[in-house]
Amino acid sequence: MSFKIIEPAPARLNRSELAVPGSQPALFEKAARSAADVVFLDLEDAVAPGDKARARENVIAAVDGIDWGRKTLSVRINGLDTHYMYRDVVDVLEQAGERLDLIMIPKVGTPEDVYALDMLATQIEAAKGRKKRVGFELIIETALGMQNVHAIAAASRRNESLHFGVADYAASTRARTTNIGGANPDYTVLTDAAEGGRAVHWGDMWHYATARLVVAARANGLRPVDGPFGDFSDPEGYRAAARRAAALGCEGKWAIHPSQVALANEVMSPSEVEIDKARRIIAAMDEAAKAGKGAVSLDGRLIDYASIRQAEVLVRKAGQIAGG
Repeated sequence: MSFKIIEPAPARLNRSELAVPGSQPALFEKAARSAADVVFLDLEDAVAPGDKARARENVIAAVDGIDWGRKTLSVRINGLDTHYMYRDVVDVLEQAGERLDLIMIPKVGTPEDVYALDMLATQIEAAKGRKKRVGFELIIETALGMQNVHAIAAASRRNESLHFGVADYAASTRARTTNIGGANPDYTVLTDAAEGGRAVHWGDMWHYATARLVVAARANGLRPVDGPFGDFSDPEGYRAAARRAAALGCEGKWAIHPSQVALANEVMSPSEVEIDKARRIIAAMDEAAKAGKGAVSLDGRLIDYASIRQAEVLVRKAGQIAGG
């Protein structure tokens, strides 16, 4: 390990993150009763310009007015390039209660964006005597944000998670797709004609962006979270996208529809088989250590101290889920 010790963000269960429009307060109670680990009340994309002020009032009233149980509660503010943003931050932090856990910042492009929000939040918290420091969720959804993702991830002690905003990222990079996440029939490899048959192999056009976001998040102790999958009538497509994200290191995925919450929780939770194997790895390495060995065979495979670290991650996640 490096001499530099990475301080992890506060441990929160973040398998599923349910988006709820701030302009639709009738949905708030349902979200609070859902199985989502995190709920974010949205003041940005899901709210029309004429509804922004009313949505902000709805969200402020809901923060302490609804029993959110043990869920993590977040509010997505409007972008720094809009005239709604400052009022979102000021009104929410000055008027909403201490139940709020996080502020979600969209379209983060530079570390200075995070610095500006950190300064504003710090001043408000000091002025109002807020006891709990609000954390930041950062959405990387532009080419500029992806270019600066490593600096953004390190920009504030408030940072807790990085999220991949695939739709705006596609628009920013001028990708030839109108889907929100998922596969693209044009992103394929065709085998060589000289081999006889011409097989088509689909690829994941978001692999690079997701992998880069995961590295930036993990290198700074943050949670990487995959963003939306637009076709909520396609559960298998959602599962496939979530599995790819999980394979790359994401620990959660957005749910833009309540039906996607259970899917995210399913995919992003370790299975009983995985948990059992992880516990056996830890037990086997404990026995190996007592015998003065640094590695041992289990189920016909070599395991060592790196295996312990992988196993401990799964066991900790299982503990979070059991206690969450």
